[in-house]
Amino acid sequence: MTEIDEAAQTAREEAASRLFSGPVDFLLSAPQLQFLPDPVVPEIAFCGRSNVGKSSLLNALTGRRAIARASVTPGRTQELNFFDIGRPEEENPLPLFRLVDMPGYGFAKAPVKVVEKWKSLVKSYLRGRQVLTRTLVLVDSRHGLKEVDREMMKMLDEAAVTYRIVLTKTDKIKASELDKVAAATAAEAKKHVAAYPEIHLTSAEKGMGIAALRAAVISDALGEGWEG
Repeated sequence: MTEIDEAAQTAREEAASRLFSGPVDFLLSAPQLQFLPDPVVPEIAFCGRSNVGKSSLLNALTGRRAIARASVTPGRTQELNFFDIGRPEEENPLPLFRLVDMPGYGFAKAPVKVVEKWKSLVKSYLRGRQVLTRTLVLVDSRHGLKEVDREMMKMLDEAAVTYRIVLTKTDKIKASELDKVAAATAAEAKKHVAAYPEIHLTSAEKGMGIAALRAAVISDALGEGWEG
């Protein structure tokens, strides 16, 4: 990356930080499709295995301590949770865009009927939500891609929903091992038509990679030409 590129990226990250320092509000939880908010602004969805660190990452991105509730109980998030991000002007009640916390997958203890209900909700949302501009697939860096992650990636491929792969908890793994996991993940992402080529390395606890991912999320939602 050249000095000019680095300066541009730093500017984007600073602008993204300012945007997220503005209004960030929980909107609603949707247990079924009929409870979804009107599709009037862009949406960025977050998905991943249960306990991958989804809530912690959402909190880190928005700079809030508990906008998304973290839980040690796998499968606790059973609904689509919507969060309003920013407002373009005071007289306009609409947010700039929304973040969507999707139900975790790969849980082993949930009843079969509950799992099928969650799968149906997620599939229907992915296939029919025209304002969904990007999905983030969170993967625990300590374990790398699992079969349930590959199933989710395939689902996104089939739904023609582009997605970024985000490795979480990178502070919990040695640098040499992280390099191997990141390389293996990037190689596998190339096999998926809807996968974004760049792999994001993050740690919600240490703040690693959060600024870059924040800027990427806003670019996905508002377009490459957005201004902070």
